[in-house]
Amino acid sequence: MSIVIANMIGAGVFTSLGFQLVDLNNTGTILTLWLLGGLLALSGAFSYAEVGTQIRKSGGEYAFLSEMYHPFVGYLSGWVSISVGFAAPIALAVIALLEYFPVKALNNPFSGIILMALITFVHSISIRSSSRFQLFTTSLKIVLIVLFILVGLFTPAGENAINFISSFRAEIASPAFAVALIYVSYSYSGWNAAAYITEEFRNPGKDLSRALIYGTLTVTVMYVLLQYVFLKHVPSEHLKGQLDIGSITAGYLFSDTVAGVFNVAISVFLISGVSAMVWVGSRVTAKMAEEHPFWRFFRSNRKGIPVRALWLQFAISTLLLLTGTFEQIMIYCGLLLTLSSAMVVAGVFVLRYRNRGKPQNGFRSPAFPLFQLLFLALSGWIIFFALKTNPVETLIGSGILVTGAITYPLNKRKKGRLCIDVALGSKPNFLKPAFQKDIKTSKKERDKVV
Repeated sequence: MSIVIANMIGAGVFTSLGFQLVDLNNTGTILTLWLLGGLLALSGAFSYAEVGTQIRKSGGEYAFLSEMYHPFVGYLSGWVSISVGFAAPIALAVIALLEYFPVKALNNPFSGIILMALITFVHSISIRSSSRFQLFTTSLKIVLIVLFILVGLFTPAGENAINFISSFRAEIASPAFAVALIYVSYSYSGWNAAAYITEEFRNPGKDLSRALIYGTLTVTVMYVLLQYVFLKHVPSEHLKGQLDIGSITAGYLFSDTVAGVFNVAISVFLISGVSAMVWVGSRVTAKMAEEHPFWRFFRSNRKGIPVRALWLQFAISTLLLLTGTFEQIMIYCGLLLTLSSAMVVAGVFVLRYRNRGKPQNGFRSPAFPLFQLLFLALSGWIIFFALKTNPVETLIGSGILVTGAITYPLNKRKKGRLCIDVALGSKPNFLKPAFQKDIKTSKKERDKVV
Protein backbone atom coordinates (compact mmCIF):
# COMPACT_ATOMS: atom_id res chain seq x y z
CA MET A 1 0.00 0.00 0.00
CA SER A 2 2.83 2.39 0.82
CA ILE A 3 4.41 1.84 -2.59
CA VAL A 4 1.09 2.40 -4.36
CA ILE A 5 0.23 5.55 -2.38
CA ALA A 6 3.74 7.00 -2.78
CA ASN A 7 3.62 6.53 -6.55
CA MET A 8 0.05 7.79 -6.98
CA ILE A 9 0.16 11.01 -4.99
CA GLY A 10 2.27 13.46 -6.93
CA ALA A 11 2.06 16.75 -8.78
CA GLY A 12 -1.18 16.05 -10.63
CA VAL A 13 -3.54 16.43 -7.69
CA PHE A 14 -2.17 19.92 -6.99
CA THR A 15 -1.99 21.07 -10.63
CA SER A 16 -4.82 19.57 -12.72
CA LEU A 17 -7.77 21.55 -11.34
CA GLY A 18 -6.62 24.84 -12.89
CA PHE A 19 -6.72 23.34 -16.39
CA GLN A 20 -10.10 21.69 -15.78
CA LEU A 21 -11.79 24.92 -14.69
CA VAL A 22 -10.96 26.60 -18.00
CA ASP A 23 -13.78 24.65 -19.71
CA LEU A 24 -15.71 23.07 -16.81
CA ASN A 25 -17.52 25.11 -14.15
CA ASN A 26 -20.03 22.86 -12.39
CA THR A 27 -18.73 21.57 -9.06
CA GLY A 28 -20.61 18.32 -9.60
CA THR A 29 -18.78 17.89 -12.91
CA ILE A 30 -15.38 18.41 -11.27
CA LEU A 31 -16.04 16.00 -8.40
CA THR A 32 -17.54 13.45 -10.83
CA LEU A 33 -14.38 13.76 -12.88
CA TRP A 34 -12.22 12.81 -9.89
CA LEU A 35 -14.58 10.07 -8.75
CA LEU A 36 -14.56 8.67 -12.27
CA GLY A 37 -10.77 8.80 -12.29
CA GLY A 38 -10.75 6.84 -9.03
CA LEU A 39 -13.23 4.30 -10.40
CA LEU A 40 -11.08 3.95 -13.51
CA ALA A 41 -7.99 3.34 -11.36
CA LEU A 42 -9.87 0.86 -9.16
CA SER A 43 -11.11 -1.03 -12.23
CA GLY A 44 -7.52 -1.23 -13.41
CA ALA A 45 -6.38 -2.35 -9.96
CA PHE A 46 -8.85 -5.25 -10.00
CA SER A 47 -7.59 -6.31 -13.43
CA TYR A 48 -3.90 -5.94 -12.60
CA ALA A 49 -4.43 -7.94 -9.41
CA GLU A 50 -5.88 -10.82 -11.43
CA VAL A 51 -3.17 -10.68 -14.10
CA GLY A 52 -0.34 -10.19 -11.60
CA THR A 53 -1.35 -13.12 -9.42
CA GLN A 54 -1.25 -15.40 -12.48
CA ILE A 55 1.81 -13.97 -14.23
CA ARG A 56 3.99 -13.54 -11.17
CA LYS A 57 6.77 -11.53 -12.75
CA SER A 58 8.11 -8.09 -11.95
CA GLY A 59 8.16 -5.42 -14.64
CA GLY A 60 4.51 -4.39 -14.85
CA GLU A 61 3.10 -3.96 -18.36
CA TYR A 62 6.34 -5.11 -19.96
CA ALA A 63 6.14 -8.55 -18.31
CA PHE A 64 2.36 -8.91 -18.61
CA LEU A 65 1.99 -7.95 -22.27
CA SER A 66 4.97 -10.10 -23.29
CA GLU A 67 3.32 -13.11 -21.69
CA MET A 68 -0.30 -12.49 -22.78
CA TYR A 69 0.20 -11.27 -26.34
CA HIS A 70 3.69 -11.30 -27.85
CA PRO A 71 7.21 -10.24 -26.78
CA PHE A 72 7.03 -7.41 -29.35
CA VAL A 73 3.98 -5.92 -27.63
CA GLY A 74 5.65 -6.16 -24.24
CA TYR A 75 8.80 -4.62 -25.66
CA LEU A 76 6.90 -1.59 -26.96
CA SER A 77 5.32 -1.13 -23.54
CA GLY A 78 8.73 -1.34 -21.92
CA TRP A 79 10.03 1.16 -24.46
CA VAL A 80 7.24 3.56 -23.46
CA SER A 81 8.22 3.14 -19.81
CA ILE A 82 11.87 3.84 -20.59
CA SER A 83 11.27 6.82 -22.90
CA VAL A 84 8.38 8.72 -21.28
CA GLY A 85 6.42 6.45 -18.94
CA PHE A 86 8.51 7.43 -15.92
CA ALA A 87 10.83 10.13 -17.25
CA ALA A 88 7.94 12.43 -18.22
CA PRO A 89 6.09 12.24 -14.87
CA ILE A 90 9.43 12.88 -13.15
CA ALA A 91 9.92 16.02 -15.25
CA LEU A 92 6.34 17.12 -14.57
CA ALA A 93 6.71 16.66 -10.82
CA VAL A 94 9.93 18.67 -10.83
CA ILE A 95 8.25 21.52 -12.74
CA ALA A 96 5.42 21.61 -10.20
CA LEU A 97 7.87 21.38 -7.30
CA LEU A 98 9.77 24.45 -8.48
CA GLU A 99 6.48 26.33 -8.94
CA TYR A 100 5.67 25.80 -5.26
CA PHE A 101 9.12 26.62 -3.91
CA PRO A 102 9.00 30.19 -2.47
CA VAL A 103 12.47 31.17 -3.75
CA LYS A 104 11.48 32.15 -7.29
CA ALA A 105 15.12 32.57 -8.33
CA LEU A 106 15.35 28.77 -8.23
CA ASN A 107 12.32 28.34 -10.48
CA ASN A 108 14.25 27.38 -13.61
CA PRO A 109 15.06 24.15 -15.47
CA PHE A 110 18.64 24.00 -14.21
CA SER A 111 17.50 23.89 -10.58
CA GLY A 112 15.23 21.00 -11.55
CA ILE A 113 18.11 19.18 -13.21
CA ILE A 114 20.25 19.54 -10.07
CA LEU A 115 17.39 18.22 -7.92
CA MET A 116 16.84 15.20 -10.18
CA ALA A 117 20.58 14.50 -10.13
CA LEU A 118 20.66 14.54 -6.30
CA ILE A 119 17.68 12.17 -6.02
CA THR A 120 19.17 9.85 -8.64
CA PHE A 121 22.45 9.85 -6.72
CA VAL A 122 20.66 8.83 -3.49
CA HIS A 123 19.11 5.85 -5.28
CA SER A 124 22.46 4.92 -6.81
CA ILE A 125 24.15 4.42 -3.42
CA SER A 126 22.27 1.45 -1.97
CA ILE A 127 18.80 -0.01 -1.57
CA ARG A 128 18.91 0.92 2.14
CA SER A 129 19.53 4.59 1.36
CA SER A 130 16.70 4.52 -1.18
CA SER A 131 14.23 2.98 1.27
CA ARG A 132 15.08 5.34 4.13
CA PHE A 133 14.79 8.41 1.92
CA GLN A 134 11.49 7.19 0.47
CA LEU A 135 10.04 6.33 3.89
CA PHE A 136 10.78 9.79 5.28
CA THR A 137 9.40 11.76 2.34
CA THR A 138 6.29 9.57 1.95
CA SER A 139 5.41 9.83 5.65
CA LEU A 140 5.65 13.60 5.40
CA LYS A 141 3.45 13.51 2.29
CA ILE A 142 0.60 11.65 4.01
CA VAL A 143 0.69 13.86 7.13
CA LEU A 144 0.66 17.00 4.99
CA ILE A 145 -2.35 15.96 2.89
CA VAL A 146 -4.43 14.81 5.86
CA LEU A 147 -3.69 18.09 7.68
CA PHE A 148 -4.60 20.12 4.59
CA ILE A 149 -7.91 18.27 4.17
CA LEU A 150 -8.91 18.57 7.83
CA VAL A 151 -8.19 22.31 7.97
CA GLY A 152 -10.02 22.86 4.68
CA LEU A 153 -13.10 20.91 5.72
CA PHE A 154 -13.55 22.61 9.08
CA THR A 155 -12.62 26.18 8.09
CA PRO A 156 -15.67 28.30 7.10
CA ALA A 157 -15.85 29.10 3.39
CA GLY A 158 -15.75 32.61 1.95
CA GLU A 159 -15.98 33.57 -1.72
CA ASN A 160 -15.30 30.38 -3.62
CA ALA A 161 -15.60 28.34 -6.83
CA ILE A 162 -18.55 26.17 -5.73
CA ASN A 163 -21.02 26.28 -8.61
CA PHE A 164 -24.03 24.09 -9.37
CA ILE A 165 -25.72 26.52 -11.77
CA SER A 166 -24.06 25.57 -15.08
CA SER A 167 -25.35 22.50 -16.92
CA PHE A 168 -24.01 19.26 -15.45
CA ARG A 169 -25.22 17.09 -18.34
CA ALA A 170 -23.79 19.36 -21.04
CA GLU A 171 -20.38 19.42 -19.40
CA ILE A 172 -20.27 15.66 -18.84
CA ALA A 173 -20.96 15.07 -22.56
CA SER A 174 -18.45 17.67 -23.78
CA PRO A 175 -15.05 16.91 -25.37
CA ALA A 176 -13.48 19.08 -22.64
CA PHE A 177 -14.62 16.56 -20.02
CA ALA A 178 -12.89 13.71 -21.88
CA VAL A 179 -9.68 15.71 -22.25
CA ALA A 180 -9.84 16.66 -18.56
CA LEU A 181 -10.08 12.96 -17.77
CA ILE A 182 -6.60 12.60 -19.29
CA TYR A 183 -5.26 15.02 -16.68
CA VAL A 184 -7.09 13.12 -13.93
CA SER A 185 -5.90 9.73 -15.18
CA TYR A 186 -2.35 11.11 -15.02
CA SER A 187 -2.99 12.24 -11.44
CA TYR A 188 -4.10 8.68 -10.59
CA SER A 189 -1.19 7.06 -12.42
CA GLY A 190 0.84 4.88 -10.10
CA TRP A 191 -2.07 2.72 -8.91
CA ASN A 192 -0.32 -0.19 -10.66
CA ALA A 193 3.06 0.45 -8.96
CA ALA A 194 3.01 -2.75 -6.91
CA ALA A 195 2.82 -4.80 -10.12
CA TYR A 196 6.37 -3.75 -10.96
CA ILE A 197 7.78 -5.71 -8.00
CA THR A 198 5.52 -8.79 -8.02
CA GLU A 199 8.45 -11.18 -7.53
CA GLU A 200 9.37 -9.44 -4.27
CA PHE A 201 6.07 -10.23 -2.51
CA ARG A 202 6.10 -13.12 -0.05
CA ASN A 203 2.55 -14.09 -1.02
CA PRO A 204 1.69 -12.47 -4.40
CA GLY A 205 -1.69 -14.24 -4.51
CA LYS A 206 -2.97 -12.14 -1.59
CA ASP A 207 -0.55 -9.28 -1.01
CA LEU A 208 -0.54 -7.88 -4.56
CA SER A 209 -4.32 -7.53 -4.74
CA ARG A 210 -4.52 -5.92 -1.29
CA ALA A 211 -1.79 -3.40 -2.09
CA LEU A 212 -3.37 -2.39 -5.40
CA ILE A 213 -7.00 -2.18 -4.27
CA TYR A 214 -6.67 -0.68 -0.79
CA GLY A 215 -3.99 1.75 -1.89
CA THR A 216 -6.15 2.97 -4.80
CA LEU A 217 -9.23 3.39 -2.61
CA THR A 218 -7.28 5.41 -0.04
CA VAL A 219 -5.90 7.81 -2.65
CA THR A 220 -9.31 8.22 -4.34
CA VAL A 221 -10.89 9.44 -1.10
CA MET A 222 -8.03 11.85 -0.46
CA TYR A 223 -8.12 13.21 -4.04
CA VAL A 224 -11.85 13.94 -4.07
CA LEU A 225 -11.68 15.67 -0.68
CA LEU A 226 -8.71 17.76 -1.83
CA GLN A 227 -10.55 19.03 -4.92
CA TYR A 228 -13.54 19.96 -2.76
CA VAL A 229 -11.26 21.91 -0.39
CA PHE A 230 -9.72 23.79 -3.33
CA LEU A 231 -13.14 24.74 -4.70
CA LYS A 232 -14.52 25.62 -1.27
CA HIS A 233 -11.92 28.25 -0.39
CA VAL A 234 -10.74 29.91 -3.65
CA PRO A 235 -12.73 31.95 -6.23
CA SER A 236 -12.90 30.36 -9.65
CA GLU A 237 -11.11 33.22 -11.44
CA HIS A 238 -8.07 32.71 -9.19
CA LEU A 239 -7.87 29.01 -10.05
CA LYS A 240 -8.45 28.93 -13.81
CA GLY A 241 -5.32 28.14 -15.79
CA GLN A 242 -3.12 28.13 -12.69
CA LEU A 243 -0.52 25.46 -11.99
CA ASP A 244 0.13 26.02 -8.26
CA ILE A 245 -3.41 25.28 -6.99
CA GLY A 246 -2.21 24.04 -3.61
CA SER A 247 -0.15 27.17 -3.02
CA ILE A 248 -3.07 29.45 -3.91
CA THR A 249 -5.43 27.56 -1.59
CA ALA A 250 -2.89 27.64 1.25
CA GLY A 251 -2.82 31.43 0.88
CA TYR A 252 -6.59 31.58 1.50
CA LEU A 253 -6.55 29.08 4.36
CA PHE A 254 -3.57 30.36 6.35
CA SER A 255 -1.64 33.53 7.08
CA ASP A 256 1.07 34.57 4.64
CA THR A 257 3.78 33.18 6.91
CA VAL A 258 2.07 29.81 7.36
CA ALA A 259 1.28 29.67 3.63
CA GLY A 260 4.97 30.19 2.85
CA VAL A 261 5.96 27.35 5.16
CA PHE A 262 3.22 25.21 3.64
CA ASN A 263 4.58 25.84 0.14
CA VAL A 264 7.99 24.61 1.23
CA ALA A 265 6.31 21.54 2.70
CA ILE A 266 4.49 20.90 -0.60
CA SER A 267 7.84 21.05 -2.39
CA VAL A 268 9.23 18.41 -0.02
CA PHE A 269 6.00 16.45 -0.51
CA LEU A 270 6.57 16.40 -4.28
CA ILE A 271 10.12 15.16 -3.78
CA SER A 272 8.57 11.91 -2.53
CA GLY A 273 6.74 11.46 -5.82
CA VAL A 274 9.89 12.15 -7.84
CA SER A 275 11.87 9.72 -5.69
CA ALA A 276 9.27 6.95 -6.01
CA MET A 277 9.19 7.22 -9.81
CA VAL A 278 12.99 7.35 -10.05
CA TRP A 279 13.18 4.17 -7.96
CA VAL A 280 10.50 2.12 -9.74
CA GLY A 281 11.11 3.35 -13.30
CA SER A 282 14.75 2.28 -13.35
CA ARG A 283 13.71 -1.26 -12.43
CA VAL A 284 11.69 -1.60 -15.65
CA THR A 285 14.77 -0.70 -17.68
CA ALA A 286 16.87 -3.17 -15.70
CA LYS A 287 14.28 -5.91 -16.25
CA MET A 288 14.38 -5.33 -20.00
CA ALA A 289 18.19 -5.38 -19.86
CA GLU A 290 18.07 -8.92 -18.47
CA GLU A 291 16.22 -10.22 -21.52
CA HIS A 292 17.21 -7.98 -24.45
CA PRO A 293 20.80 -7.67 -25.72
CA PHE A 294 20.25 -4.11 -26.92
CA TRP A 295 19.70 -2.93 -23.33
CA ARG A 296 22.28 -5.19 -21.64
CA PHE A 297 24.44 -2.21 -20.72
CA PHE A 298 21.74 -1.07 -18.26
CA ARG A 299 21.59 -4.22 -16.13
CA SER A 300 21.74 -3.98 -12.34
CA ASN A 301 25.14 -4.22 -10.70
CA ARG A 302 26.15 -6.93 -8.24
CA LYS A 303 24.41 -5.07 -5.41
CA GLY A 304 21.13 -5.23 -7.31
CA ILE A 305 21.12 -1.50 -8.10
CA PRO A 306 20.48 -0.47 -11.75
CA VAL A 307 22.88 2.49 -11.60
CA ARG A 308 23.19 2.91 -15.36
CA ALA A 309 19.42 2.66 -15.80
CA LEU A 310 18.97 5.33 -13.13
CA TRP A 311 21.21 7.79 -14.97
CA LEU A 312 19.64 6.96 -18.35
CA GLN A 313 16.29 7.89 -16.83
CA PHE A 314 17.84 11.10 -15.48
CA ALA A 315 19.12 12.02 -18.95
CA ILE A 316 15.70 11.51 -20.58
CA SER A 317 13.94 13.50 -17.84
CA THR A 318 16.44 16.31 -18.33
CA LEU A 319 15.74 16.37 -22.07
CA LEU A 320 11.98 16.55 -21.49
CA LEU A 321 12.41 19.24 -18.86
CA LEU A 322 14.37 21.42 -21.29
CA THR A 323 12.24 20.89 -24.41
CA GLY A 324 8.61 20.15 -23.49
CA THR A 325 5.85 22.22 -21.96
CA PHE A 326 3.92 20.97 -18.93
CA GLU A 327 0.67 20.43 -20.83
CA GLN A 328 2.22 18.74 -23.90
CA ILE A 329 4.19 16.23 -21.84
CA MET A 330 1.15 15.39 -19.73
CA ILE A 331 -1.09 14.69 -22.73
CA TYR A 332 1.14 12.41 -24.81
CA CYS A 333 2.50 10.65 -21.73
CA GLY A 334 -1.04 10.06 -20.42
CA LEU A 335 -2.14 8.83 -23.84
CA LEU A 336 0.59 6.18 -24.10
CA LEU A 337 0.17 5.02 -20.51
CA THR A 338 -3.61 4.73 -20.97
CA LEU A 339 -3.12 2.59 -24.09
CA SER A 340 -0.62 0.32 -22.36
CA SER A 341 -2.81 -0.15 -19.27
CA ALA A 342 -5.90 -0.84 -21.42
CA MET A 343 -4.09 -3.70 -23.12
CA VAL A 344 -3.26 -5.27 -19.75
CA VAL A 345 -6.90 -4.98 -18.66
CA ALA A 346 -8.03 -6.55 -21.94
CA GLY A 347 -5.58 -9.34 -21.16
CA VAL A 348 -7.91 -10.50 -18.37
CA PHE A 349 -10.21 -11.83 -21.12
CA VAL A 350 -7.22 -13.54 -22.76
CA LEU A 351 -6.14 -15.26 -19.54
CA ARG A 352 -9.66 -16.39 -18.67
CA TYR A 353 -10.05 -17.90 -22.13
CA ARG A 354 -6.70 -19.70 -21.94
CA ASN A 355 -7.34 -21.00 -18.43
CA ARG A 356 -10.99 -21.98 -18.87
CA GLY A 357 -11.76 -25.21 -17.05
CA LYS A 358 -8.56 -25.01 -14.99
CA PRO A 359 -8.47 -24.35 -11.22
CA GLN A 360 -7.50 -20.76 -10.40
CA ASN A 361 -5.47 -19.92 -7.31
CA GLY A 362 -4.93 -16.21 -7.89
CA PHE A 363 -7.14 -13.17 -7.35
CA ARG A 364 -10.40 -13.09 -9.33
CA SER A 365 -11.79 -9.70 -10.33
CA PRO A 366 -15.29 -9.17 -8.87
CA ALA A 367 -18.33 -8.66 -11.11
CA PHE A 368 -16.39 -9.79 -14.19
CA PRO A 369 -16.44 -8.34 -16.84
CA LEU A 370 -18.07 -5.13 -15.51
CA PHE A 371 -14.92 -3.36 -14.30
CA GLN A 372 -12.89 -4.47 -17.30
CA LEU A 373 -15.48 -3.14 -19.77
CA LEU A 374 -15.76 0.11 -17.80
CA PHE A 375 -11.98 0.60 -17.86
CA LEU A 376 -11.76 -0.16 -21.59
CA ALA A 377 -14.71 2.10 -22.43
CA LEU A 378 -13.30 5.06 -20.49
CA SER A 379 -9.80 4.44 -21.84
CA GLY A 380 -11.17 4.33 -25.39
CA TRP A 381 -13.03 7.58 -24.75
CA ILE A 382 -9.85 9.26 -23.52
CA ILE A 383 -7.81 8.02 -26.48
CA PHE A 384 -10.46 9.06 -29.03
CA PHE A 385 -10.75 12.63 -27.79
CA ALA A 386 -6.98 12.92 -27.36
CA LEU A 387 -6.56 11.96 -31.00
CA LYS A 388 -9.26 14.44 -31.99
CA THR A 389 -8.29 17.48 -29.95
CA ASN A 390 -4.52 17.11 -29.55
CA PRO A 391 -3.09 15.94 -32.90
CA VAL A 392 0.43 17.29 -32.25
CA GLU A 393 0.81 15.43 -28.96
CA THR A 394 -0.68 12.33 -30.59
CA LEU A 395 1.97 12.47 -33.32
CA ILE A 396 4.68 12.72 -30.69
CA GLY A 397 3.28 9.66 -28.92
CA SER A 398 3.08 7.74 -32.22
CA GLY A 399 6.66 8.70 -32.99
CA ILE A 400 7.77 7.23 -29.67
CA LEU A 401 6.09 3.90 -30.51
CA VAL A 402 7.58 3.84 -34.02
CA THR A 403 11.04 4.49 -32.62
CA GLY A 404 10.59 1.59 -30.21
CA ALA A 405 9.49 -0.71 -33.04
CA ILE A 406 12.66 0.20 -34.98
CA THR A 407 14.90 -0.87 -32.08
CA TYR A 408 13.10 -4.20 -31.56
CA PRO A 409 14.90 -6.13 -34.38
CA LEU A 410 18.19 -5.29 -32.67
CA ASN A 411 17.09 -7.55 -29.81
CA LYS A 412 16.49 -10.71 -31.80
CA ARG A 413 18.89 -13.47 -30.83
CA LYS A 414 20.76 -15.42 -33.48
CA LYS A 415 21.36 -19.17 -33.44
CA GLY A 416 24.24 -20.15 -31.20
CA ARG A 417 23.89 -16.98 -29.14
CA LEU A 418 22.79 -18.93 -26.05
CA CYS A 419 26.27 -20.28 -25.35
CA ILE A 420 27.74 -16.78 -25.59
CA ASP A 421 25.03 -15.34 -23.34
CA VAL A 422 25.50 -18.03 -20.71
CA ALA A 423 29.28 -17.69 -20.78
CA LEU A 424 28.90 -13.95 -20.22
CA GLY A 425 26.57 -14.57 -17.30
CA SER A 426 23.42 -13.03 -18.84
CA LYS A 427 19.95 -14.39 -18.22
CA PRO A 428 18.01 -15.48 -21.34
CA ASN A 429 14.32 -15.37 -20.52
CA PHE A 430 13.74 -18.99 -21.60
CA LEU A 431 16.11 -20.47 -19.03
CA LYS A 432 14.70 -22.03 -15.89
CA PRO A 433 14.30 -19.72 -12.87
CA ALA A 434 16.69 -21.92 -10.89
CA PHE A 435 19.48 -20.86 -13.23
CA GLN A 436 18.52 -17.19 -13.23
CA LYS A 437 20.37 -16.30 -10.05
CA ASP A 438 23.26 -13.95 -10.60
CA ILE A 439 26.25 -13.35 -12.84
CA LYS A 440 28.27 -15.19 -10.19
CA THR A 441 26.75 -18.52 -11.29
CA SER A 442 29.49 -21.15 -11.18
CA LYS A 443 31.23 -22.32 -14.36
CA LYS A 444 29.97 -25.84 -13.68
CA GLU A 445 26.34 -24.68 -13.75
CA ARG A 446 26.92 -22.67 -16.91
CA ASP A 447 28.54 -25.62 -18.69
CA LYS A 448 25.63 -27.83 -17.67
CA VAL A 449 23.05 -25.51 -19.23
CA VAL A 450 25.12 -25.05 -22.40
